Amino acid sequence: MARRTKGGGATPATRALAAAGVAYTEHPYEHDPAAPSYGVEAAEVLGVPPERVLKTLLAQTDLPRDHGLVVGIVPVAGQLDLKALAAAVGAKRASMADPALAERTTGYVVGGISPVGQKRALVTVLDASALGHDTVLISGGRRGLDLELAPAALVEVTGAVVAAIGRA
Repeated sequence: MARRTKGGGATPATRALAAAGVAYTEHPYEHDPAAPSYGVEAAEVLGVPPERVLKTLLAQTDLPRDHGLVVGIVPVAGQLDLKALAAAVGAKRASMADPALAERTTGYVVGGISPVGQKRALVTVLDASALGHDTVLISGGRRGLDLELAPAALVEVTGAVVAAIGRA
């Protein structure tokens, strides 16, 4: 069911999608370490509108489990609205998580954090705008690899709540 392109290589994200029977396409590209934004770089290199390329951000909330960490998935063209994210998960507040904690908890490096195949399944919220596209691209679990899949499949495999958490 999964379609793969050459140069990918398995990651926890690709293994999790394959195990779940989710159709996806790998889009490997040459990552430039000097790029100021990993997501915008992916959109430009892959020739995809930035509204379809999603970034995975971790926020720390006052929720009692998993250090209060929550995953927010928003288009790379915008920003994560922390107030909206907190409201979507029933928290009083949210702030960006410490990058080192995000890496330890997910098993991925910043710039390559995928919402799929994380070491620990965290509460996840997908920005509602993603549902307006046939397919979206997410990090494949390392810098220089994006995975294209249907937004409904992303919701299913992550157990995400869908809410308006992005802003321009």
